Amino acid sequence: MAAPELEAWARDTFIDPDGDMFNPDHAHLIPASIGMLWTSVSNSKRGRTLIGQAEMGRPAGMMGKWARARAEAQVLGWFGLVPDFIITIDANFWVSASDAQACALIEHELYHAAQDVDAFGAPKFSKSTGRPVFVIRGHDVEEFVGVVRRYGADAAGVRAMVDAANQKPEIARVQIAHACGTCQLRVA
Repeated sequence: MAAPELEAWARDTFIDPDGDMFNPDHAHLIPASIGMLWTSVSNSKRGRTLIGQAEMGRPAGMMGKWARARAEAQVLGWFGLVPDFIITIDANFWVSASDAQACALIEHELYHAAQDVDAFGAPKFSKSTGRPVFVIRGHDVEEFVGVVRRYGADAAGVRAMVDAANQKPEIARVQIAHACGTCQLRVA
């Protein structure tokens, strides 16, 4: 089901420059439309449980004309428009997640919601509308713990992730508690 309260909280907390835990990495999402959904259907991919997923709002893939129209009608019914992104959150995980886990999940999905860049790394904008061109961004790191253990972070290409993991978190627990410690979003 549509989760407008979750989208509003995520926007107010992480995307709005005045938000309690504003992240400048998400500033490109200020003009983006984001639809959020709760699901109670468990899902897995490649042997891992999925607790969140970000995807483009416009239905894609190998769909026939009618299937695409049906999918678009469903999205319009949920949100009143076809958003730039749709983020789906596992409500069963959400209700038992700590505040830090909930915030990390939402930010993880927001990091997937990216503005496309050109060959020089400059942000892309639509020539016809002037709006940002959005894409789904992949993960920064995908590696096996065993490879890192055996060959090291540099050989595995994960040095930046290891360095980040060895630093204190940028967001203090008190900031998380202030932003969502009494959050009413725990009821899905």
